[in-house]
Amino acid sequence: MRELLDNQFQNLFLWVPFVMAMGGAMYFTMPMELPMIPVLCIGTIICMVCGLFRRRIFLAGLGLFVFGFCYAMVFTYLTATPLITHNLRNIDISGQISKIDYTPDKTRLYITLNANQINNTYDESIPAIVRVNIDNDANVAIGDTIQATATLFRPSVAYAPETFDYARWAYFNHLSATGYINDYQITHWANAPQTGIDVLRDGVHHRAQSFLVDALVLGYKSAVDNDARDIWTAAGIGHVWSISGFHMTLVGGWLFTFFYLICRAIGPLTRRIPARIPAMILAWFGLAFYLFLSGTDVATIRAFLMTTLAFAAFILGRDAITMRNVCLAFCLIFLINPHYVMQAGFQLSFAAIFGLVWYFGDTRYKHRTFWGRVWRVIHAAIMTSVVATIFTTPFVAAHFYAIPTYSLVGNLILLPVFSLAIMPMVMVGTLTALVGWTGPLMAAQWFYDWTYRGAQWIASLPHATIIMPHIPNMALCMMILGLCCVMFIRPMRRRENYIIGAVMIIMGITITALYPRPMFYASWDGELVAFLYNNQLEFNKSRASNHFFAFDTWRQVAGEEPSAPRTRRKCPGGVCIYETPKWTLAYVQKYVPLAKNITTLCRDNNIDYIVSYFQIDAPRCHAKILRGTTVIYPSGHVEHVRANRRWHNQRT
Repeated sequence: MRELLDNQFQNLFLWVPFVMAMGGAMYFTMPMELPMIPVLCIGTIICMVCGLFRRRIFLAGLGLFVFGFCYAMVFTYLTATPLITHNLRNIDISGQISKIDYTPDKTRLYITLNANQINNTYDESIPAIVRVNIDNDANVAIGDTIQATATLFRPSVAYAPETFDYARWAYFNHLSATGYINDYQITHWANAPQTGIDVLRDGVHHRAQSFLVDALVLGYKSAVDNDARDIWTAAGIGHVWSISGFHMTLVGGWLFTFFYLICRAIGPLTRRIPARIPAMILAWFGLAFYLFLSGTDVATIRAFLMTTLAFAAFILGRDAITMRNVCLAFCLIFLINPHYVMQAGFQLSFAAIFGLVWYFGDTRYKHRTFWGRVWRVIHAAIMTSVVATIFTTPFVAAHFYAIPTYSLVGNLILLPVFSLAIMPMVMVGTLTALVGWTGPLMAAQWFYDWTYRGAQWIASLPHATIIMPHIPNMALCMMILGLCCVMFIRPMRRRENYIIGAVMIIMGITITALYPRPMFYASWDGELVAFLYNNQLEFNKSRASNHFFAFDTWRQVAGEEPSAPRTRRKCPGGVCIYETPKWTLAYVQKYVPLAKNITTLCRDNNIDYIVSYFQIDAPRCHAKILRGTTVIYPSGHVEHVRANRRWHNQRT
């Protein structure tokens, strides 16, 4: 064992980003907010002590973990996004349109306004950003000052333990509220020429009038309608609609080739330096422009940083694609925004690139015949899809609760069409659309329609999607640790890395398999609840605008198809009695007088829990009164989703 540990010295740096990320993730998933000053003082002392004994592996790891934890805490404090305490209906707001996002059925306006308009506890000088929906035919532009009557919703907390927390996501994306506009008027038109990357993106959108440009060039997340996106996801290539390494590689390759040919034609330049060096530098500037034009998503930032490190390595004569470069990019993105480690795009992007670099990292050049080179290309294409699928599967299952069965088929058949036809035509068409010629975009649309029919065929195959159970955080951590062991541990004789990795992954799968499913779910205000009856969820309401994410979240945790029809459970007299072998619950729904029910329910010795839309104060009640977002497991164990973190409401 000692010999195995001594053999890991060269790979110790590869563990650095994961240990830091674990510290940051620990902070983001804690059930309560800790006092910052004492934690920072203790954390600083621990880091200093660990720095003095940095040659001791475990102390160095502890220092990195504490640093990640404290850095995430400080970053959260400095973000300081203004929050609203409750939903605001028909409120008058006035602000400037700073950004516009487009979807097939609505337009999203990002309005910058004074925070005291939505929460009077804030100073007038503090800005806030709200995102509101408006009709697609609205005559608005970036820079306009708008006065509107809007309905704003407070970003919701997670609807089940260890699920997506929209309030946290909105806080770190500087969104104070979301909602829709009831009525509006433009009080000041942006007559002066507007500048900025968002203005440029908006101008390209209006010139191109193509959802392909919106999705593949401008990076609008919802440019593809939901039905089509579900088809692409079931076919295994839904990742093409998120600008990442696939797009950066294609655009970087085209830019490098273009500038390389130009530089080769300049004799005085190539006689002094290789043409590839200025070509890489110019291609890098082109990729930087594409990064900002596409909206600077986390996956795009990761791909850009990797490309930057690769170009720098080529110029300096070093190895370009290495594990160390990937880890360095990981650390840089963590320092830019530690909350990225909690987002699906970050996890999927780095999981794929780590797996690919690990698998292809030991490839050596060999002289091959023509058919040998052909087979090498085919083998690389197949193994790229296989390796990326294996390494991203735990994260796909954890975030989306489903795995596309035929993703390998979709990537091998449909992805080349995007690489060789759709992407080049969209890029060229974006440029030609600026001068009024949309021919390339029409050709790209034809190829898209043909490819979409192929995706529909794949999605229609039997068992095209496998529904996955809820993966607890502990199980996901075990799977991540197992993959890290496979990649980073340097084996001696018996492939210890595979053995340790397999043990960790099996432990994660076992935890997932044994993890119980809740039998009852309640929203934070008690307006929406769900009961598990005959292994199928039944809701007290079929629609709830305040709880948009609740339906899908609860059904995913319960292992159901989110697209299946919602079954409604009717409550006689407004009171539902839910009985299980170990406990009984009474639910009193909205608009039902509580006074005539609470006395009866509290005196009933068979009632173990009471959930109500109204706040109940009955200290002598026999049953336990539940408040807030709650789930109850078959054993009777009650688990609350805490809503007392800084991103939930930092003023209370």
